[in-house]
Amino acid sequence: MRADGVRNQRKVLDAAKLAFATEGLSVPVAEIARRAGVGTGTVSRHFPTKEALYEAIVLEQVEALLTQAQALDFFAYLDHLVGVAAEHRGLAEALTGAGFDVGAAAARTGLDLDGAEAALLAAAQRAGTVRPDVTMADVKALIAGCVARESAGPDPAARARMVAMMKAGLRALDMNS
Repeated sequence: MRADGVRNQRKVLDAAKLAFATEGLSVPVAEIARRAGVGTGTVSRHFPTKEALYEAIVLEQVEALLTQAQALDFFAYLDHLVGVAAEHRGLAEALTGAGFDVGAAAARTGLDLDGAEAALLAAAQRAGTVRPDVTMADVKALIAGCVARESAGPDPAARARMVAMMKAGLRALDMNS
């Protein structure tokens, strides 16, 4: 790809990332093109569909999440994931199943976010810090609840309270109590 093509692609990705983060998945491609300072044809040359554009952005975020999943323990990763989702409305919508399968998109490129998250959960269960009956489906549902809280408006205190309740519910029960 020519240098100007690479620059334009980056401009489109940066504009789309910001637009999806602040407005969610419903932002029109024409608006993304306007914010990037390019025509809609330029957007289409690089990303033939809105879904392809969104997938490119999500995959960048998945790579960053994978890095954190490898560096953090289960509960720290949950804090990180909910924080990222709170800052990126489009990712939050995708994580809660709003028309985009993050895991499938990541798997197509060899990025196994679902596997990394499942490994974190399994390690926490082996260590006795997470209840043994918790499944990844449970965790995803709880994350979706924390993220859904953000749809009422950014409220860091409320988000922290929701995450604390989620983590308390996931913790292994002390059988001696």
